[in-house]
Amino acid sequence: MPASHSFVLTGRLLTFFERPQSVEDHEAYAFWQDGAIAVQDGKIVWRGDVGDLPGSFANWRRVDRSKHLVLPGFIDAHTHYPQMEVIGSYGAQLMEWLETYTFEQEARFSNIDHSREISSKFLDELIAHGVTTAAVYTTSHPASTDAFFDAAETRNMCMIAGKVMMDRNAPETILDTPQRAYDESKTLIRRWHKCGRLQYAITPRFAITSTPDQMAVAQSLLQEHPDCFVQTHLSENVFEIDETLRLFPKARDYTDVYEQFDLLGSKSLFGHCVHLSLRERSALADSSSVAVFCPSSNLFLGSGLFDYRGLLDAKVRVAYGSDVGAGTSYSMLATAADAYKICQLNNFSCNPLESFYGLTLGNARALSLESEIGTLEIGSDADLTVLDSRATNAMATRMRSIESLSEELFVLQTLGDDRAIAETYVAGVALKSSPDLSD
Repeated sequence: MPASHSFVLTGRLLTFFERPQSVEDHEAYAFWQDGAIAVQDGKIVWRGDVGDLPGSFANWRRVDRSKHLVLPGFIDAHTHYPQMEVIGSYGAQLMEWLETYTFEQEARFSNIDHSREISSKFLDELIAHGVTTAAVYTTSHPASTDAFFDAAETRNMCMIAGKVMMDRNAPETILDTPQRAYDESKTLIRRWHKCGRLQYAITPRFAITSTPDQMAVAQSLLQEHPDCFVQTHLSENVFEIDETLRLFPKARDYTDVYEQFDLLGSKSLFGHCVHLSLRERSALADSSSVAVFCPSSNLFLGSGLFDYRGLLDAKVRVAYGSDVGAGTSYSMLATAADAYKICQLNNFSCNPLESFYGLTLGNARALSLESEIGTLEIGSDADLTVLDSRATNAMATRMRSIESLSEELFVLQTLGDDRAIAETYVAGVALKSSPDLSD
């Protein structure tokens, strides 16, 4: 990893303070048409209008990105790195998709060399798409978690991940036991949690693949390590809900399975949350748990339509996740585009400023990391994405009639992909840089 040098990056800066309620909610964000960010030792030490840049930065190296938008690095709150080789697999809903494609590939991650190869490819793909932080599922094999964290540490990335815990309803090659899940997770937490920019997530895959004994292990791990995250899946698919209630007959509903084991909380990330009752919404809201909106995956697997507006109205904390590999893109721009379409089907038009808030500060807040990432505030880590709104012919043509920032953002989320990511900075180091740009 190259050292982070002091420099001033100029460009069209955008950072958020709150969730914009409309395209006219200018108090929710700051936008500098001619902005500058001063970066030193991987941190933002100044930002504002370039005309106000203090003289103390006059001799710092200048990086001119004046034609581009500069935002905090994108954040993905739910994804599976071992599913790189199943993304785009045809013709199945959730359980069939797992059994036909996913479980077979995940068995390969007992091999450390395979885990290292895919970890590296996965993180490089995130960087190519402007994603600098993610909450990541590994597999049940400790090697898969060690390899992922090692690759993230090498790149100095802020990452959350955890060994998947599962002890039933899957092939033996990817199952553990409650005791192994406890012992292996405990070792991984000691090794990686709060190591540099890394954090650990206690990760029971979902209720169908964890016995009550293993759920109790997850509970014990969280009691022993209360500053760890919890990540799992909740109410993605109607069959999944029915099967969960069959396996846990004393539960009031799917959410209650996790409630009974004290797994709800402000650092608990529940992927999908498509089919929640009013009681479940209240339980998530009261516990400050996070419902992670995975629109691309929900569309691809036919799981249902996430009630984005309804959950926000119920005071549930909401984040965005790609859910690769059932999600069909590593791009958080594509995730925002699919989220917009699902909201439209639910009779709500999510404005583009709100979408980009979600991909940056909104997701940082959902991960309880807003003091470190997700903004351009002084003291934040210099994780940045530099966006080119004219990256393709189609985008450049559309941009000829654009008259506002919100319209430009909507073009990016609707037509953009990795080509729209001109650069990605991680702690002040450009891990992606376009050959067309020069200092």
